[in-house]
Amino acid sequence: MEKIINPERRSWSQITKRPEVDNSDLRGIVEGVFADVRAQGDSALKLYTEKFDKVVLENFVASKEEVETAISRVSSDLKAAIELAASNIEKFHASQALAINEVETVAGVKCWQEARPIEKVGIYIPGGTAPLFSTVLMLAIPAKIAGCKEIILCTPPNQEGKVANEILYAAQLTGVDRIFKVGGIQAIAALTFGTESISKVDKIFGPGNQYVTAAKQAATQYGLAIDMPAGPSELLVMSDANGNPAFIASDLLSQAEHGADSQVIFVTNDQAMLSKVETQVEKQIEVLPRRDIAKLAIANSRLVSFESDQDILDFINAYGPEHYILSAENEEFFLKNLISAGSVFIGNYTPESAGDYASGTNHTLPTNGYAKAYSGVNLDSFTKKITFQKITSQGIQAIGPAIELMAEAEGLQAHKNAVTLRLAELNK
Repeated sequence: MEKIINPERRSWSQITKRPEVDNSDLRGIVEGVFADVRAQGDSALKLYTEKFDKVVLENFVASKEEVETAISRVSSDLKAAIELAASNIEKFHASQALAINEVETVAGVKCWQEARPIEKVGIYIPGGTAPLFSTVLMLAIPAKIAGCKEIILCTPPNQEGKVANEILYAAQLTGVDRIFKVGGIQAIAALTFGTESISKVDKIFGPGNQYVTAAKQAATQYGLAIDMPAGPSELLVMSDANGNPAFIASDLLSQAEHGADSQVIFVTNDQAMLSKVETQVEKQIEVLPRRDIAKLAIANSRLVSFESDQDILDFINAYGPEHYILSAENEEFFLKNLISAGSVFIGNYTPESAGDYASGTNHTLPTNGYAKAYSGVNLDSFTKKITFQKITSQGIQAIGPAIELMAEAEGLQAHKNAVTLRLAELNK
C-alpha cells in the first residue's frame, strides 16, 4: 500500500481518485444485447446464456422442486444465521416507515404526503465466485415491507444450469415471487423490456460487475429507474493511536477481497500506525483464499497520515466513502461534522462485515464518490412519495388572490382563470 504523509490539499483529488476501469467498449456490447433481447425475447436470453454462462437452458425459471432441494441442502446452522440476519434487517427497515403527517398550511388548506410501493421491482444477484445471497435479504426484505406487488430475482446459472442453494433459500425466506436463472447484461435487458418469461419491472436493484453496471445505466434510457450508480467496493478506515492494527487490517482486507478493482484507505493522525497496519495487512493477506484478488486491490490502496483532525475530516468528506469505519477518541468531532458516507461503523468492535450481513443496516450503498449525493438502499427506495391536498371554499379564498397574481406574473392566464372562476362562484 502506498504511504502518504501530510499530503497537501491540492493533491487530494489524485489521492482520492478511484481505480479507473476502461468501459469504452461496453456501450456497444450493451446496446447489442439490449436490441436482441428487445426483439427476440427468450430466444436471445438462451443465446446469450449459452455464450456467456456456458450452459444451455430451455427454461429459465427456478422451479419449486429446485428451490425445495436447495433448501434441504443448506445447513441448519447457516439457515439460523440467515434467519437472524433477516430478522435484524426487517426490524431496521420496518422502523423507516414514515407516519402520515397532515399539515394545514392556512385555514382550509390541508396538505400531506403518503408513500406508495413501486409495483414491480427486479433484483439482480451476482453469482460467480461469491454468490451474494446476503444481498437477497438486503433487497427483498424492504421490498416486501414496502408492499411491492411483484419481486423478480435474476441471477446467473453455473455451468450445470443451477443457482447457489443459499440464494434460493434466501429468496424463498424473503418472499421473492419468481426466480430466473439469467445473468449479466441479458438479465438487465429482460427486466427492462420484458420477455415471454420475465416481466418488465419498474425499478432494478442490485450490484454486479462492470457489464451489469453499464446495463443498468442503459436501462435508465428506456424509462426504468435503478437503485443508484454503482462501482467497485470501497472502504475508508480512520483510527488514532488507540486503534487495533490487526482489526484495521482485517477490515481493509474484507473489502479488498471483493475484487481487484476495490479500493481501501487507512487514515490516521498517528504516523506510527501506518507501519503497524501495513505489517498486519501483509501478514493476514497471505492466509486468505482470495489473496490474489486482495493483493491487486491493495495495490490500488493507500495509507495516509495527517497531523490535523480537521484535515482528516475534510479528506474523508472529499472522498465520500461507501463504507467508513471510525475508531478514535475524538469520535464526536468526526461524527458531528461528517458530510458524506454511505454507511458508518463506529468503534473497535463494529466491523464493516457486520453491516454486510447481520446488524440490520443495508449493504447496497453508493460507491465512487456518489455518497456525496446518493443514499444507500432503504425502505424509501421501494416507494414513491405522493403529495395530497384538499382545499375548502375558505382555503381557496385565502390563497386564491396570491395564485392569481403569481400566475399572471408568469404569463399563465389559464392558471389564473382556474382560480378566478372559483372565486367568482363563491362571491355570488
